[in-house]
Amino acid sequence: MMSSKEALSLKMGGGGSTSPAPPPPPPPKKEFDQQWRKTCWSKKQRDAMVDALRKFELSDPDVGQLRCLLHGPVGAGKSSFINSVNNVFQGRSTHNALVAAASGTSFTMKYKTHYFQGRKGENRLPFAFNDVMGLETQKNGVHPDDIINALKGHLPEGYEFNPLHPLSDQKEEYIQNPSLSDKTHCLVSIVTADTISRMNKDVIVKMKHIRAEASKLQIPQVVVMTMPDKACELVNKDVKRIYFSKAIKDKMQICSNELGVPMNCILPVKNYHEEGMLDNDMDILILNAFTQIMNFANDYIGDLQQHA
Repeated sequence: MMSSKEALSLKMGGGGSTSPAPPPPPPPKKEFDQQWRKTCWSKKQRDAMVDALRKFELSDPDVGQLRCLLHGPVGAGKSSFINSVNNVFQGRSTHNALVAAASGTSFTMKYKTHYFQGRKGENRLPFAFNDVMGLETQKNGVHPDDIINALKGHLPEGYEFNPLHPLSDQKEEYIQNPSLSDKTHCLVSIVTADTISRMNKDVIVKMKHIRAEASKLQIPQVVVMTMPDKACELVNKDVKRIYFSKAIKDKMQICSNELGVPMNCILPVKNYHEEGMLDNDMDILILNAFTQIMNFANDYIGDLQQHA
């Protein structure tokens, strides 16, 4: 019969070796098994998208060009996106729009239209981006009312932004009766993937207010999410992993929740910044975003024409 001391020894593990502890579970995978947004990365696809945009036909030719307004926090990549699109069409590095440092002050002080030229000998393409001063906290940065003025076509070319005083309809430069060509046909919000989860609440409130005004005007809206390479090491190593990345999908979901934009209207893009030569994979993301923006804008003017 076992003594009480022997029983205690067995209970405490002294009666023999115990089974080894199970190994810890493997860390969660950082990637999905397949792309959750189907994308073709071939050069043939890249060239086909460029060719389609060069042959793009407007729903209403009298408009002249599709006008899209870019807005977002300082340093989010508005001007870099303009330059990146221009790079694709020019086939080389360009610097059409001045670019601010990520934490610096906005270089965009005036309301300016950026057009896109085809290669040498080609006509200007029927697309235009308007860049505005960056949004900042409280009374800094562009005044939201000036972005709303731009949506409605009231801002003249070269208008100088004043963070404290938006353009009044009493001012001589205010465009009282804007044409459809003067108005915005798509609102493009620019945010960064690596900072979306900690974006300043004041800026988010301003962006939501601007989106609400655009919605009243039935202007289509998309979000271009820049700097995915800073939010995900997989993407930093290989841009083609962007739609395999769980981190990027999480960032897009945060963006959707914060700004109220559906996931299929959030378009991740890696802008040209340090690169000296063009990159096919970066071009694919840029062209996918640009094509969706212009299709939305073209649908908008087509609807207006049908209901005129």
